Amino acid sequence: MTTETEEPTPAPGKSAVAGKPRSWQVTEGAERAPNRSYFYAMGLNDDDLKKPIVAVGHAGNEAMPCNIHLGGLAQFVKEGVSSAGGTPREFATIAVGDGMAMGHEGMKASLVSREIIADSVEVMMLAHAYDGLAAIAGCDKSLPGMMMALARVNLPGIFLYGGTIMPGKYRGKDVTVQNVFEGVGTHSAGNMTDEELNELEHVACPAAGSCGGMFTANTMAAVSEGLGIALPGSASVPAVDPARDEVCRRTGEALLDLLRNNIRPRDILTREAFENGMATAVALGGSTNSILHLLAIAREAEVELTLDDLQAVCARTPHLGDMTPGGNYVMADLHRVGGVPVVLKALLEADLLHGDVMTVTGKTMAENLASVATIPDGEVVHSIEKALSGGSTIVVLRGNLAPDGAVAKVASVEKLQRRGPARVYNGEEACFAAIENKEVQAGDIVVIRYEGPKGGPGMREMLAVTAALVGQGLGDEVAMVTDGRFSGATRGLMVGHVAPEAYVGGPIAIVKDGDEITIDAPNRTLELHVEQDEISRRLAAWTPPAPNYEHGALAKYAHLVSSASEGAVCG
Repeated sequence: MTTETEEPTPAPGKSAVAGKPRSWQVTEGAERAPNRSYFYAMGLNDDDLKKPIVAVGHAGNEAMPCNIHLGGLAQFVKEGVSSAGGTPREFATIAVGDGMAMGHEGMKASLVSREIIADSVEVMMLAHAYDGLAAIAGCDKSLPGMMMALARVNLPGIFLYGGTIMPGKYRGKDVTVQNVFEGVGTHSAGNMTDEELNELEHVACPAAGSCGGMFTANTMAAVSEGLGIALPGSASVPAVDPARDEVCRRTGEALLDLLRNNIRPRDILTREAFENGMATAVALGGSTNSILHLLAIAREAEVELTLDDLQAVCARTPHLGDMTPGGNYVMADLHRVGGVPVVLKALLEADLLHGDVMTVTGKTMAENLASVATIPDGEVVHSIEKALSGGSTIVVLRGNLAPDGAVAKVASVEKLQRRGPARVYNGEEACFAAIENKEVQAGDIVVIRYEGPKGGPGMREMLAVTAALVGQGLGDEVAMVTDGRFSGATRGLMVGHVAPEAYVGGPIAIVKDGDEITIDAPNRTLELHVEQDEISRRLAAWTPPAPNYEHGALAKYAHLVSSASEGAVCG
């Protein structure tokens, strides 16, 4: 892992320009005349090269509405950089659109893309000796990928979210893409016509922006404020709101302040900051993917953080945000009632947030929140005293089926304890086909395995599967256990991130149809009701399947990736 915590010593007779800790390497001295000629070819002048040269990196592309506008937002960030006395240089990296990849082989590339994003940003920052980084992202894995890069290179940096999509309108009701995924199941059950599904799919996603509920993108955007790595109030502004342009300009200006004051990501991303980030996700009923990503970002920041550490935060944090998929409101509604700062202020006043941590404003979290006058509205955001029922919204489970842990999102889930027969599938496709054929019955506990970090590889999300169950009316009647992941749009009692995964011989590999399984969220246990001697016999007879990929990016990933319990990181 490359870090840029140590700056090179200038050659004799040269000195770095004040506020420019690195870029002198490509701008100063006779031997850098070729480098400067490239800058001149791009329209820069001598004065531009005397200023801090900072990167404005974004994950813009035409793959998804959450990415399509990011290049445009970068222009406003560059305006802010320039007005504050810097010279911005734009670059783009990849971003996999999770919604587009969902339900087919392409979803295997999603989590892999998080590592590629972090790697590519690191390479750009190293190769071009940029002084700082504004990192802009929109879709699920690009947010943690960019935050991982900020932590890894550890140069003055700031994160910026591209913004949420607005809800669509279907027959007078607000809808999101979640409704379309669930509509597929409703359609397969014969309760939605072709015409109705067609009408819904045409209106659910009206413009640019990330999926509207408290799914993974909006969860990690909120977490970025909780971590202090993004400007206060920046997460909830919708993508199409003109106010986002000003958020972008202020982000560029803030980056120059960070550079002048030499405040770096690892000054911000402390152990206490990660606890704040986890509390933010839990309070809003956010995605279980937040645990996976916080573990990964913490590793890049060289902060020791474990599943048990995050579970301790989950256990003490109340559910305040009535957000979809379990609740009633979307990110645009959260913005309407004051945004993430309202939630953070409520947690701070209840002594559930570390207020003394540094943030990208150059002030502490408590100083940032001192000016927040808005109080919870009681509908979108509840007060601590009137928190939503059910306690913690994310739980870490352990037991003989998941010795190294598993994760479940329980926001607005009514049946938190289940015991039932296993219905086992080796992969998502087999399970989806069974659901479409109505082979899964109420009371079943569906097991999907060989979808873990190594086995998939890539830990596919199971939204197509879980949404089909909801659409068939089985969302509250069927539970699921997998070594893969779940989308932030998933609802119901669904346990993911089971570790060790099946591909490396975890106990989930030897579950058979009909084996009884207990999921007990309140007591945080996941048990296979098979005698230990029998489990041992089955494991002794088990052999791993052949890898799904033997060449290329996914094969490399499978070779390098760690367990989900460690964040599924590479290297």
